[in-house]
Amino acid sequence: MNLRDGWLLATGTLTAVRVPPPRAVDRSVAATAMVLAPVAALPLGVAAAGVALAGRWLDLPPLAVAYVVLLALALGSRAFHWDGLADTADGLTASYSRERSLAVMRTGPVGPAGVVAVVLVAGCQAAGLSTLVQHDDGWWVAGLLVCASRVGLALACVRGVPAARSDGLGAVHVGSVPLVAAVAVLVATGAVLGAAGQVVGSALPLVLGLVAAVAVALALLLRCVRRLGGITGDVLGAVVEVSFAVLVLAAATA
Repeated sequence: MNLRDGWLLATGTLTAVRVPPPRAVDRSVAATAMVLAPVAALPLGVAAAGVALAGRWLDLPPLAVAYVVLLALALGSRAFHWDGLADTADGLTASYSRERSLAVMRTGPVGPAGVVAVVLVAGCQAAGLSTLVQHDDGWWVAGLLVCASRVGLALACVRGVPAARSDGLGAVHVGSVPLVAAVAVLVATGAVLGAAGQVVGSALPLVLGLVAAVAVALALLLRCVRRLGGITGDVLGAVVEVSFAVLVLAAATA
Protein backbone atom coordinates (compact mmCIF):
# COMPACT_ATOMS: atom_id res chain seq x y z
CA MET A 1 0.00 0.00 0.00
CA ASN A 2 1.56 3.27 -1.14
CA LEU A 3 0.43 5.76 1.49
CA ARG A 4 2.16 8.76 -0.03
CA ASP A 5 0.78 8.36 -3.54
CA GLY A 6 -2.63 7.40 -2.19
CA TRP A 7 -2.80 10.48 0.01
CA LEU A 8 -1.67 12.72 -2.85
CA LEU A 9 -4.26 11.22 -5.19
CA ALA A 10 -7.04 11.57 -2.63
CA THR A 11 -6.12 15.12 -1.67
CA GLY A 12 -5.60 16.30 -5.23
CA THR A 13 -8.84 14.71 -6.45
CA LEU A 14 -11.19 15.38 -3.55
CA THR A 15 -10.04 18.87 -2.55
CA ALA A 16 -8.75 22.04 -4.16
CA VAL A 17 -5.56 21.83 -2.09
CA ARG A 18 -2.57 21.91 -4.42
CA VAL A 19 -0.29 18.91 -3.91
CA PRO A 20 2.35 17.25 -6.10
CA PRO A 21 0.99 14.57 -8.43
CA PRO A 22 1.43 10.95 -7.31
CA ARG A 23 4.33 9.12 -8.87
CA ALA A 24 1.93 6.51 -10.25
CA VAL A 25 -1.81 5.91 -10.36
CA ASP A 26 -2.83 2.27 -10.41
CA ARG A 27 -5.44 0.14 -8.69
CA SER A 28 -3.40 -0.11 -5.50
CA VAL A 29 -2.88 3.64 -5.27
CA ALA A 30 -6.55 4.25 -6.08
CA ALA A 31 -7.60 1.86 -3.31
CA THR A 32 -5.34 3.65 -0.84
CA ALA A 33 -6.80 7.00 -1.91
CA MET A 34 -10.34 5.86 -1.24
CA VAL A 35 -9.39 4.42 2.16
CA LEU A 36 -7.67 7.70 3.08
CA ALA A 37 -10.51 9.88 1.75
CA PRO A 38 -11.78 10.88 5.24
CA VAL A 39 -8.27 12.01 6.20
CA ALA A 40 -7.70 13.75 2.87
CA ALA A 41 -10.90 15.72 3.47
CA LEU A 42 -9.47 17.18 6.69
CA PRO A 43 -8.78 20.60 5.07
CA LEU A 44 -12.44 20.76 4.08
CA GLY A 45 -13.47 19.79 7.60
CA VAL A 46 -11.27 22.50 9.08
CA ALA A 47 -12.73 25.05 6.66
CA ALA A 48 -16.29 24.05 7.56
CA ALA A 49 -15.54 24.19 11.29
CA GLY A 50 -13.85 27.57 10.92
CA VAL A 51 -16.77 29.09 9.04
CA ALA A 52 -19.26 27.70 11.56
CA LEU A 53 -17.24 29.04 14.48
CA ALA A 54 -16.86 32.46 12.85
CA GLY A 55 -20.57 32.62 12.21
CA ARG A 56 -21.22 31.84 15.86
CA TRP A 57 -18.83 34.56 17.03
CA LEU A 58 -20.45 37.08 14.68
CA ASP A 59 -23.93 35.99 15.79
CA LEU A 60 -25.06 35.45 12.20
CA PRO A 61 -28.37 33.71 11.42
CA PRO A 62 -27.83 29.93 11.63
CA LEU A 63 -29.27 29.28 8.17
CA ALA A 64 -26.93 31.86 6.64
CA VAL A 65 -23.99 30.24 8.40
CA ALA A 66 -25.08 26.85 7.09
CA TYR A 67 -25.13 28.06 3.50
CA VAL A 68 -21.74 29.75 3.85
CA VAL A 69 -20.38 26.44 5.15
CA LEU A 70 -21.75 24.73 2.05
CA LEU A 71 -20.23 27.44 -0.11
CA ALA A 72 -16.84 26.90 1.51
CA LEU A 73 -17.12 23.14 0.93
CA ALA A 74 -18.11 23.65 -2.71
CA LEU A 75 -15.15 25.97 -3.29
CA GLY A 76 -12.81 23.66 -1.40
CA SER A 77 -13.79 20.68 -3.54
CA ARG A 78 -14.31 22.57 -6.83
CA ALA A 79 -17.98 21.50 -6.55
CA PHE A 80 -16.70 18.12 -7.71
CA HIS A 81 -19.19 16.04 -5.75
CA TRP A 82 -22.14 18.28 -6.62
CA ASP A 83 -21.40 17.75 -10.30
CA GLY A 84 -21.43 14.00 -9.68
CA LEU A 85 -24.75 14.18 -7.86
CA ALA A 86 -26.35 16.19 -10.67
CA ASP A 87 -25.02 13.88 -13.40
CA THR A 88 -26.12 10.77 -11.49
CA ALA A 89 -29.65 12.11 -11.07
CA ASP A 90 -29.84 13.05 -14.75
CA GLY A 91 -28.52 9.66 -15.82
CA LEU A 92 -30.90 7.65 -13.65
CA THR A 93 -33.92 9.56 -14.95
CA ALA A 94 -32.86 10.06 -18.57
CA SER A 95 -33.94 6.80 -20.16
CA TYR A 96 -34.40 3.09 -19.61
CA SER A 97 -31.47 2.57 -21.94
CA ARG A 98 -28.17 2.02 -20.14
CA GLU A 99 -26.19 3.47 -23.02
CA ARG A 100 -28.39 6.58 -23.20
CA SER A 101 -28.13 7.14 -19.44
CA LEU A 102 -24.34 6.88 -19.48
CA ALA A 103 -24.18 9.26 -22.44
CA VAL A 104 -26.28 11.80 -20.54
CA MET A 105 -23.96 11.50 -17.54
CA ARG A 106 -21.00 12.33 -19.76
CA THR A 107 -22.50 15.56 -21.09
CA GLY A 108 -21.82 18.91 -19.48
CA PRO A 109 -25.28 20.53 -19.17
CA VAL A 110 -27.31 19.79 -16.05
CA GLY A 111 -30.87 18.63 -16.63
CA PRO A 112 -33.98 19.18 -14.51
CA ALA A 113 -33.45 16.04 -12.43
CA GLY A 114 -29.91 17.13 -11.63
CA VAL A 115 -31.07 20.58 -10.57
CA VAL A 116 -33.77 19.14 -8.32
CA ALA A 117 -31.33 16.67 -6.76
CA VAL A 118 -28.78 19.37 -5.97
CA VAL A 119 -31.41 21.74 -4.55
CA LEU A 120 -33.00 19.08 -2.35
CA VAL A 121 -29.76 17.57 -1.04
CA ALA A 122 -28.24 21.01 -0.42
CA GLY A 123 -31.45 22.03 1.34
CA CYS A 124 -31.25 18.98 3.61
CA GLN A 125 -27.61 19.73 4.38
CA ALA A 126 -28.39 23.37 5.17
CA ALA A 127 -31.35 22.39 7.35
CA GLY A 128 -29.21 20.04 9.41
CA LEU A 129 -26.28 22.43 9.63
CA SER A 130 -28.47 25.37 10.64
CA THR A 131 -29.55 23.44 13.73
CA LEU A 132 -26.13 21.94 14.40
CA VAL A 133 -24.20 25.24 14.39
CA GLN A 134 -26.41 26.67 17.12
CA HIS A 135 -24.90 24.28 19.67
CA ASP A 136 -21.67 25.07 21.52
CA ASP A 137 -19.84 22.11 19.99
CA GLY A 138 -21.67 22.21 16.69
CA TRP A 139 -18.87 23.95 14.80
CA TRP A 140 -16.29 21.19 15.24
CA VAL A 141 -18.88 18.41 14.90
CA ALA A 142 -19.78 19.89 11.50
CA GLY A 143 -16.14 19.66 10.45
CA LEU A 144 -15.91 16.09 11.70
CA LEU A 145 -18.98 15.09 9.70
CA VAL A 146 -17.44 16.49 6.53
CA CYS A 147 -14.60 14.00 6.93
CA ALA A 148 -16.91 11.17 8.01
CA SER A 149 -19.07 11.59 4.90
CA ARG A 150 -16.11 10.51 2.75
CA VAL A 151 -16.11 7.02 4.28
CA GLY A 152 -18.74 6.13 1.67
CA LEU A 153 -16.07 6.29 -1.03
CA ALA A 154 -14.27 3.22 0.32
CA LEU A 155 -17.57 1.34 0.57
CA ALA A 156 -18.58 2.34 -2.96
CA CYS A 157 -15.23 1.19 -4.36
CA VAL A 158 -15.12 -2.15 -2.57
CA ARG A 159 -14.15 -5.15 -4.66
CA GLY A 160 -17.14 -6.73 -6.36
CA VAL A 161 -18.84 -3.44 -7.24
CA PRO A 162 -18.62 -3.20 -11.05
CA ALA A 163 -17.67 -0.15 -13.07
CA ALA A 164 -20.32 1.04 -15.52
CA ARG A 165 -17.64 1.82 -18.11
CA SER A 166 -13.96 1.11 -18.56
CA ASP A 167 -12.88 4.74 -18.97
CA GLY A 168 -13.43 7.91 -16.97
CA LEU A 169 -11.98 9.24 -13.73
CA GLY A 170 -13.70 6.66 -11.55
CA ALA A 171 -12.80 3.57 -13.55
CA VAL A 172 -9.48 2.93 -11.80
CA HIS A 173 -11.07 3.45 -8.36
CA VAL A 174 -14.22 1.34 -8.67
CA GLY A 175 -13.75 -2.17 -7.32
CA SER A 176 -10.25 -1.44 -6.03
CA VAL A 177 -10.76 -1.47 -2.25
CA PRO A 178 -10.47 -4.77 -0.33
CA LEU A 179 -13.53 -5.51 1.78
CA VAL A 180 -11.49 -5.69 4.99
CA ALA A 181 -10.09 -2.20 4.35
CA ALA A 182 -13.56 -0.76 3.72
CA VAL A 183 -14.91 -2.34 6.89
CA ALA A 184 -11.91 -1.08 8.87
CA VAL A 185 -12.51 2.49 7.68
CA LEU A 186 -16.18 2.21 8.56
CA VAL A 187 -15.46 0.86 12.05
CA ALA A 188 -12.82 3.52 12.69
CA THR A 189 -15.20 6.26 11.58
CA GLY A 190 -17.92 4.87 13.81
CA ALA A 191 -15.52 4.84 16.76
CA VAL A 192 -14.51 8.46 16.14
CA LEU A 193 -18.12 9.57 15.85
CA GLY A 194 -19.01 7.64 18.99
CA ALA A 195 -16.19 9.31 20.92
CA ALA A 196 -17.24 12.72 19.59
CA GLY A 197 -20.79 11.99 20.64
CA GLN A 198 -19.63 11.22 24.14
CA VAL A 199 -17.92 14.61 24.29
CA VAL A 200 -21.08 16.46 23.26
CA GLY A 201 -23.24 14.24 25.45
CA SER A 202 -25.14 12.31 22.80
CA ALA A 203 -23.28 9.57 20.90
CA LEU A 204 -26.29 7.64 19.61
CA PRO A 205 -27.49 10.13 16.96
CA LEU A 206 -24.02 10.35 15.41
CA VAL A 207 -23.54 6.59 15.28
CA LEU A 208 -27.06 5.98 14.00
CA GLY A 209 -26.48 8.74 11.46
CA LEU A 210 -23.47 6.84 10.13
CA VAL A 211 -25.54 3.65 9.90
CA ALA A 212 -28.27 5.52 8.04
CA ALA A 213 -25.73 7.18 5.72
CA VAL A 214 -24.25 3.79 4.86
CA ALA A 215 -27.71 2.35 4.21
CA VAL A 216 -28.65 5.23 1.91
CA ALA A 217 -25.30 5.00 0.09
CA LEU A 218 -25.73 1.26 -0.42
CA ALA A 219 -29.26 1.77 -1.74
CA LEU A 220 -27.95 4.33 -4.24
CA LEU A 221 -25.14 2.01 -5.30
CA LEU A 222 -27.54 -0.89 -5.76
CA ARG A 223 -29.84 1.25 -7.88
CA CYS A 224 -26.97 2.41 -10.07
CA VAL A 225 -25.60 -1.11 -10.52
CA ARG A 226 -29.02 -2.40 -11.56
CA ARG A 227 -29.78 0.57 -13.77
CA LEU A 228 -26.36 1.31 -15.29
CA GLY A 229 -24.59 -2.01 -14.94
CA GLY A 230 -22.16 -0.49 -12.45
CA ILE A 231 -21.07 2.82 -11.02
CA THR A 232 -19.02 5.75 -12.30
CA GLY A 233 -17.04 8.58 -10.75
CA ASP A 234 -20.23 10.65 -10.78
CA VAL A 235 -21.89 8.13 -8.48
CA LEU A 236 -19.01 8.49 -6.03
CA GLY A 237 -19.70 12.22 -5.83
CA ALA A 238 -23.38 11.55 -5.25
CA VAL A 239 -22.53 9.16 -2.41
CA VAL A 240 -20.49 11.86 -0.67
CA GLU A 241 -23.17 14.55 -0.82
CA VAL A 242 -26.05 12.27 0.14
CA SER A 243 -24.03 10.80 3.01
CA PHE A 244 -23.20 14.26 4.35
CA ALA A 245 -26.87 15.24 4.22
CA VAL A 246 -27.88 12.18 6.24
CA LEU A 247 -25.10 12.70 8.78
CA VAL A 248 -25.87 16.36 9.50
CA LEU A 249 -29.61 15.69 9.74
CA ALA A 250 -28.92 12.94 12.26
CA ALA A 251 -26.51 15.16 14.21
CA ALA A 252 -29.13 17.91 14.32
CA THR A 253 -31.27 15.64 16.49
CA ALA A 254 -28.53 15.33 19.14
